[in-house]
Amino acid sequence: MAWFIRTLLYLVFLSSIYGSEKPNIVIILADDMGWKDVGYHGAEFPTPNIDRIAREGVELDRFYVTPLCSPTRAGLLTGRYPIRYGLQRVTVKTWGTRAMPDDEVMIPVSLAEAGYKTRAITGKWHLGWQRRENHPMSKGFTSFLGHAGGAIGFFDHSTQGLHDWHKNWELNYEPGYSTELIGEEAVRIIEGAEDDESPFFLYVAFNAIHTPNDYLQKHYDLFPEIKDTLRREKAAMMTSLDEQVGTILDALDRTGATDNTLLLLSSDNGGALPAGSMSDPLRDGKWSVYEGGIRVAASLRWPAEIKGGRKLTEPIRYIDIYPTLLQIVGGEPLGKPFDGENVLDVLQGKAKRKDWVFHSYFQGQRIPQNDANPDREIPFERNAVNTRDWKLVRLGPSIRMVDNPKQDAFIELYRIQEDPYEKENVASKHPRIVDDLLAKMVTFRAMQKPVLDHVDIRAPDTWKKPVSLRIPD
Repeated sequence: MAWFIRTLLYLVFLSSIYGSEKPNIVIILADDMGWKDVGYHGAEFPTPNIDRIAREGVELDRFYVTPLCSPTRAGLLTGRYPIRYGLQRVTVKTWGTRAMPDDEVMIPVSLAEAGYKTRAITGKWHLGWQRRENHPMSKGFTSFLGHAGGAIGFFDHSTQGLHDWHKNWELNYEPGYSTELIGEEAVRIIEGAEDDESPFFLYVAFNAIHTPNDYLQKHYDLFPEIKDTLRREKAAMMTSLDEQVGTILDALDRTGATDNTLLLLSSDNGGALPAGSMSDPLRDGKWSVYEGGIRVAASLRWPAEIKGGRKLTEPIRYIDIYPTLLQIVGGEPLGKPFDGENVLDVLQGKAKRKDWVFHSYFQGQRIPQNDANPDREIPFERNAVNTRDWKLVRLGPSIRMVDNPKQDAFIELYRIQEDPYEKENVASKHPRIVDDLLAKMVTFRAMQKPVLDHVDIRAPDTWKKPVSLRIPD
């Protein structure tokens, strides 16, 4: 009898914290969606479904990611800075060998231990394909529909002239516009889980609105008033994306899953401005460590446990999502130590972040070294450190290859709380703060494995294109 009472009290305790059931978890990750590519940030076109999540849930006003695709996906799914395992420098390339290491534990593995039978991914993987061990179904997912590599054609599903559309382990040749195919698969997963007593995890990684600017004509025709062609193309692509977000919300409503579904919507990085996205009033966009490249439109909704209708100005990092989910489902860490933190109390409005630091880093093109040997080249990189009050930006040669991080580098310091649009560089007024943040930057960069070389941005002439992107046996 005593055992029964203790068990009952424990269950009541868990219920008081997490509700009577573990939540379904849906992560929707848009690709290259700019700050001003959504209606609630002033886009010239409507995004009612994306706006609905922000309105009904918590608008994450300071949600930080990396400036480009693969690193954000890696850190989101591991809770660890991708610099630790060689995936922060640049995106995973079809011609390269980098991929998610076998010993990095990802969200679906922990959720499997917590009782989540369905753990599906639909959309863009972009974390390696060359070995079977790189496949999402080797990383804890139970199903996969989408593409393994980076940018694909929305209609022909190809990259580098190779077909890149998969169903689980096999190449798949179903026709259709990829944004719609990804949304349709997400709906199938939600509806298929309706009769399952266990919660589900669904990772919906749209390739919209990444280039190429492939769009549906019916959506393009909606915006004759937008005279800039690239911007009109992005408006059409965002309309398709928003419609599919709507089908996902409708499926949750229809199956009665809305109330106890934790849904996060974000972009993987800032918008690609040369392709028609907009970041106003934030500075710059994709490929930049300024706010427009790393601070993205994001919202989180969980009606059962997190009060909605709020804008949260506390900073949240992409690496914070995994440890937060682990806290919610009552799981134990199964892999290496997290860099992210559990921020559930912050999301609930019960706490503020105190000591908050966020590192941004990726490589740029090679630049000539200005020394006695002008033909020598060294990597160029972009670095930034955000804290609650300050932000340091460094653009220059690799920190690992200079004696002083200030050497040949452009240094900027901003009071980011007071100057979120990074208009006034105050580095000359606060040399001690500059030195302190530069020291943090150097320490962070020291985490990179020294054996990793500069990654080719474009396919080298020596690359031998594979026969296909079929996942190896």
